[in-house]
Order: sequence, then C-alpha cells, then structure tokens
Amino acid sequence: MFETSEFPDFFKRNNLRAPSETERRILGTVLRAGEIGQTALAKATGLAQQSISRIVKGLLLTGALLEGERLFSGKRGQPGVSIRVAPGFAYTFGVSMMTDAISVVLFDFSGVVVDESHCDMPAMTRNAVLDKVESITQSFFDEHRIEPDRVFGMGVSVSGRYIGPGARYNTPRLLDDWALIDIDRLFSDRFDIPVWVENDGNAAAIGESLVGVGRRYDNFVYLYIDTLLGGGVIVDHELMRGCNGNGGEIGLLLPKNVYPHPSLSSLRETLGEYGHSFAYISDMIRNFDSSWSGVDEWIAKTQNSLSLIASALAAILDPEAIVLGGRMPESLARKVIPHIDIYNDSRRGKPRAIPRLLISKAGRDASAIGAAALPFKDHFFAAAS
Repeated sequence: MFETSEFPDFFKRNNLRAPSETERRILGTVLRAGEIGQTALAKATGLAQQSISRIVKGLLLTGALLEGERLFSGKRGQPGVSIRVAPGFAYTFGVSMMTDAISVVLFDFSGVVVDESHCDMPAMTRNAVLDKVESITQSFFDEHRIEPDRVFGMGVSVSGRYIGPGARYNTPRLLDDWALIDIDRLFSDRFDIPVWVENDGNAAAIGESLVGVGRRYDNFVYLYIDTLLGGGVIVDHELMRGCNGNGGEIGLLLPKNVYPHPSLSSLRETLGEYGHSFAYISDMIRNFDSSWSGVDEWIAKTQNSLSLIASALAAILDPEAIVLGGRMPESLARKVIPHIDIYNDSRRGKPRAIPRLLISKAGRDASAIGAAALPFKDHFFAAAS
C-alpha cells in the first residue's frame, strides 16, 4: 500500500504517539477477536501476562481500547474484564473506483461501516470523481458529527496493475483518466489528509483479513470478481505482494481466448443473450435475481475456469480457504460454489486437505471497505505473531 505521509498528523493533533509493534499486535488480535480477555490475549500473542496487563492499561488510557464484560473464571479473586477496540478512537474514509461507479464508506476503528454511499458514474474523470467523493464525505461529517481531528486518513482502491513509482497504476481503458498518475497526490491535495492507494483485489483481501473471513482464518485467497477477475493472497494475516507489487493477479491464470473468464462482464453478456439487458454492471448487481434465465448457463460456462483457478491455488498455496468476493452478489456466489471442483489426489485412501470455499463476510462494497482498512492496517493492526 502506498501513502503520502509516514507519520500522519492524527498523532500530533490528538497528542498521541504511534503504537509500537507489540501494541499493534495486541490491537490486531483484539480487533479480530471482537472482545477478548487478557489471559486469552496473552495466549494468542505469546506475550507474558505482565506485559499484556501493562500495555493494555496504556491503550485503555489513550482511548484505543475499551473495557467490556466481566469474565468469571470460577477461581478466587477479582474477575477479569474483557477488552475491545474503541469504535470512536479514529475514523477513515474508503473510496473504491470502479469502471462505472464509485463507492465511499465511513469506517470506524472497530471495523464497522458507519455509513456508505454508492454512485453510478457516467464518466470516471478526475474532477467528476473527486467532486462526488467530496460531496459524500461532507455529508458523512454532517450526519454523524465526526470531529475532523479523529479522521486518520483515506484509502483508495482502483482496478489496475501497480507500475510505480509511488501510487501509479496501469488501469483499464474505462479508467484512462487515472492511468499512470500519482493517484494519492490528487486525493491528498483535495482532502488534505494522508491517502493510501491499493489495487482493488488487494484492498478487498486486506479488508477481509481484518473484518471478514480473516477473523477466523489466518491464510486465504480472495477472488475479486468484478468487471474483471482479480484477487489477493493473505498469509498469516499479511498481504503477499510479490516482487513487483502485483501478487494475486488471479485472472492471469486463465489465458485469453482459451478459458471463459468468470467475471461480471461475462455474466452481463450472457444475461443479455437471454433478454436481460443492463447499461451498467451496477444496474445488474442492484437488480440481480439468481433465478434469471442465463445465470445457470453462465455458471456452466465458467465452471471449468473457476475449478482450474481453485485447484491451482490449492496446489500452489495450500490456503485454509478460498473466498468469493468483490462485487459478486451473495446469491450468485451461493449457486456457484457447489459447481467448483478442486482437483484432488487420494493416495492410500487419504486425500489431501483442500481449502474451504467461502463467501466474503466483509460486506457489499468489499474494495471500499478494504480501502478504508488500509490506513488502520498500516499503523494500528498487526498479526498476532
């Protein structure tokens, strides 16, 4: 992920210091647990109980953590108290730039989407997008009375391959106005806050790791199904970027013109052949009905493609789970999963373990939620060890 400031002004404005790596491990563990006692926290992080007690006390004083329910162990002495992440400690904005729309979310420190807005965009030009994002974020400020000093930063996700330096991406043609430029600078100049930029599939995978499937699984692959097919790979709660920052380009597993790509663009084309016509993919998603004629035909057409992808990911990465997400409607994902066949090899009657196929739990606007999570992930929430 790429940001405009190594030390966001948030810390200075609120008379705080940036958390240490150990504090980040504790915060990340508490966030993924939802609510946890100090004994369980020590076990999860491998830290001594005395260290946990001291660090948690400091995080409670800064307001990053809150005390929760009393925990009765059945032993003598005072009952312990659970802790949880404080929602109002900080906020971020998440912006997802798609080929035909934008989504903006207001995200609190506990990983909850406070508000969200989705807008179809006839043209994804710089000024049109920045003006719309400014209007939406101002409405969030007005409605929820968020103090500007409590806004930590903004995350932006965009479809495209990272080419560097900085936050430059080679975007699809429909995002020509955003190609090969410093996207973070455009947003930070307009909003005067630190900005992180990430590929949409990677952003969604990071969000899923913090507030979705990642609360149960440490290692998974995220399939980002949108206009195109992409994704992200999470290993021990960290994004696997690769040497050039483009790890997780799952769509490239399928050679062009050989295998049908399981994307929402191909779904729209198939539905059109059956009389369901949509000007934008956003329209199709908004009105989607899994019983439409053409849906089963698309599933059959892309079954081998998804099976090949899932089998390759299982063989090479051996993840705990493969998550279907992006903008794929949940009802469609439920119909698709039973048709994905992960090729297995049973030797001596003992087949190898294969990953679970799961539906994203992060939320509908996955890349916007992931984008909002980027600033927090970078400065506050680390893996347990």
